[in-house]
Amino acid sequence: MLEKVVIANRGEIALRILRACKELGIKTVAVYSEADHDQKHVFLSDESVCIGPAASIDSYLNIPAVISAAEVTDAVAIHPGYGFLSENADFAERVEQSGFVFIGPKAETIRLMGDKVSAIKAMKKAGIPCVPGSDGPLGDDPVKLKKTAKEIGYPVIIKASGGGGGRGMRVVHSEASLIKSITLTRAEAASAFGNDMVYMEKFLEHPRHIEIQILADEHGNVIYLGERDCSMQRRHQKVIEEAPAPGLDAATRKKIGERCVEACKAISYRGAGTFEFLYENGEFYFIEMNTRVQVEHPVTEMITGVDIVKEQLHIANGEPLNYKQDDIKINGHAIECRLNAEDPVNFMPSPGTIEHYHAPGGFGIRVDTHVYQGYKVPPHYDSMIGKLIAHAETRELAIARLSMALSEIVIDGIKTNIPLHQDLIQDTAFMAGGTDIHYLESKLGIK
Repeated sequence: MLEKVVIANRGEIALRILRACKELGIKTVAVYSEADHDQKHVFLSDESVCIGPAASIDSYLNIPAVISAAEVTDAVAIHPGYGFLSENADFAERVEQSGFVFIGPKAETIRLMGDKVSAIKAMKKAGIPCVPGSDGPLGDDPVKLKKTAKEIGYPVIIKASGGGGGRGMRVVHSEASLIKSITLTRAEAASAFGNDMVYMEKFLEHPRHIEIQILADEHGNVIYLGERDCSMQRRHQKVIEEAPAPGLDAATRKKIGERCVEACKAISYRGAGTFEFLYENGEFYFIEMNTRVQVEHPVTEMITGVDIVKEQLHIANGEPLNYKQDDIKINGHAIECRLNAEDPVNFMPSPGTIEHYHAPGGFGIRVDTHVYQGYKVPPHYDSMIGKLIAHAETRELAIARLSMALSEIVIDGIKTNIPLHQDLIQDTAFMAGGTDIHYLESKLGIK
């Protein structure tokens, strides 16, 4: 097994990776910014290295600093977690060139799937259904642009080729605003991603967001671990995730899962990955692939019993998968709430000191978090401070357990979105299952 791994991340995912490493007897190196010296995984790791000031660009996104940390600690591999450098092909390439193992796909795969235009082309070639669209980057001819939009049919959505995280996209409902919207999206894309390439797709009116989790080794073995429904979103950011997707039957799951397996084989995929789809009227439409572990991976772990992060480590060590497709069974239902340090009404971030903290418990309850009493939530990073997951034999019982857990958890000293979650899981539409991706914003009055 890998002897020593640098955890190139922070927060709950850094702690999650550390725990998986410890179970496998792998030594760990925590890298941290000056603002994160009190992170729990920093205390628990075998070694730790400060890699820069609080600003992400000077620390967690500083490629030379991360690789130097691996060099000075004699580590053999780097796990990027999610966010930050996890889907940066240049980083993966430089890690490998420096003689370390990158715990993730090959750089060329990240590059292929990170560009939305090339990813769609690759998926179409592999037989994955895609949203009707421009089939490539948009040009500058207004006449051709209007013709393309008309052929696709309004409303359309303009997306940045290098986008992600809900940024770099704009919905257009009529020809009158098309050219202006394309221009604005291009400018945003250039600023946010350093790439002004944009493309056009049909904007589906009432889709659900359903994604397929896969694992692939370097020996050509690929399996899918069922699906997750992540439709409860605000401004393209997931709020609640669950597995399996309500109302999706076994035959449909098998059909789309097998297609994803074949697509992985076609692009020689390695590691953990997720195919994201819009699902409407019984049809799947590919939107992107995340070439990393997902925030919501725990719900899949709870219903399959597969430790996805440990499998990442085994795969990176050159081992074949520990599971075959026939080994994967769906057991019950799991729901995850993302816990954020933010005002539950206006969603403004709420950094500060956690004065009191009490974790919920009980059968089927899992809490993935790095916070503790006295921990200071810094203002420099994403507001997510943890994840609360409930697992049970049925969806109804999972909701009941989640409701109890939300009533038990105590996080005082800062504002959190716990009241929002308490409201959502008692919402009639959510309890019925199958809400679309626009439901939460409609409920909150967001236009």
